[in-house]
Amino acid sequence: MNYKRFCTILAGSLLLLASAYAQNREEAEEARLIAASQAGASPLYFNPGDTTVPLVGTGSYYNGNECTVRGGLPHFFRKAAAGQPLTIGFIGGSITQGNQCYRRQTARYIQSMFPAAVMKGINAGVSGTGTDLGACRLQEQLMRYHPDLVFVEFAVNGAWPEGMEGIIRQIRKRSPQTDICLIYTVNIGHTNAYAAGQVPEHIQGLEQLAAHYALPSIHLGMEPTMLERAGKLIWKSAEDVPGKIVYSRDGLHPIMAGGNLYAAAIARGMQKIQAAKSVRPLALPVPLLADNWEDAGMYDPLQIGTFSSGFKKTATDQLPLKQFQGWFPYVMAAEQPGASFTFHFTGTMFGIFDIGGPEAGQLEAVVDGQRMKLASHSPKGTRFLSEAEETDSSGSFIINRFNNFCNNRYRGQYEMIILPPGKHTVTLRLLAEKADKRTILGAAQLEDITRHPEKYDRNVVYIGKILLRGQPGK
Repeated sequence: MNYKRFCTILAGSLLLLASAYAQNREEAEEARLIAASQAGASPLYFNPGDTTVPLVGTGSYYNGNECTVRGGLPHFFRKAAAGQPLTIGFIGGSITQGNQCYRRQTARYIQSMFPAAVMKGINAGVSGTGTDLGACRLQEQLMRYHPDLVFVEFAVNGAWPEGMEGIIRQIRKRSPQTDICLIYTVNIGHTNAYAAGQVPEHIQGLEQLAAHYALPSIHLGMEPTMLERAGKLIWKSAEDVPGKIVYSRDGLHPIMAGGNLYAAAIARGMQKIQAAKSVRPLALPVPLLADNWEDAGMYDPLQIGTFSSGFKKTATDQLPLKQFQGWFPYVMAAEQPGASFTFHFTGTMFGIFDIGGPEAGQLEAVVDGQRMKLASHSPKGTRFLSEAEETDSSGSFIINRFNNFCNNRYRGQYEMIILPPGKHTVTLRLLAEKADKRTILGAAQLEDITRHPEKYDRNVVYIGKILLRGQPGK
């Protein structure tokens, strides 16, 4: 082997090693941030006029690309000017769910724009979830309360365009008078694009939808990016730093100071949109994406399912499930191996929205009389499973509901399973086989399972909702 060829091979090997190391670091950081985001359910209603919440201003920052008006928010501003009662809805992930991240400051600013208006806020944030689950839960957790304005935030939590278009189309079809504004939060990886005057790649797909449906959109990360570049902001710090704005403790979820910057961007956007007095076209355009999630829905278990005697309807008004009462008025709980439930639907996907914890168990799926072997599907980060070939070593007959976020805590989680289009009969059954929980938790999370092994040595499922892409019924 000549020297030149040896150097080429060596350089290529080093590049592969560096890429693998960077990917592993990225995956570890993503897992840590998701873990930090996993909290219990939050109260649904909140008061936009709460004076304990900081009242932000628009500040002095200006970038003409921060907010794009398009069709504006004509219905909302018309009702506000007439002094009519208003409901403002927020749907997104943990940054929406959190009380410091932007939502309450934004609502208070909007209330200050129209101090005489009676307003209420709806918090439909669910931590660690993306537009797929958002499209499923939209009707129950938000639209049933008839919002006049909906802010949609999923840019750092699975900003899949198909799910986003499903959310947009559901809102427009069910309530044409409800205005929509897309807002784009950021994580550390997005700041380089903004600093270069560009839009992060995944947000570009959302912007295409915003343009297609003439929706206003606001980039919340532009000012924090510029402040960081100027040495005035620290993106992540466990402690306050004198003379600096600390954006977050974990690199993703703003504390109050970071949330105030987000809310200030929305305040500037609201002023710009109001001044433009644009009128959005009323006609609903054809879908931009053929596989959008406008057919997604979420159903109470007993609404569409038939449960065996091994399942028990369990209220969520007591600990440890009380934190989920806003999402699940009850759950169907089972610990007896073989306990099962069955439902019928016509469509392309089914899933469960459930509660994970130390005792979380494992399920199997039988669809149209056949036990399903499942494999991971779709891009990294999604929670989709699809039917695997029997010879596929990566597939499994087990749907494990325990993961490394279930260490001594309870969390909302979900799974979606892809099927061929058509009519389906689905049975989910609790298995006797337990997950290898110590291996799943890893060396860093063994303290609680070592001290309290009895909590983990169980197989329990808590089914809060059944998810569908399609329609329930035979």
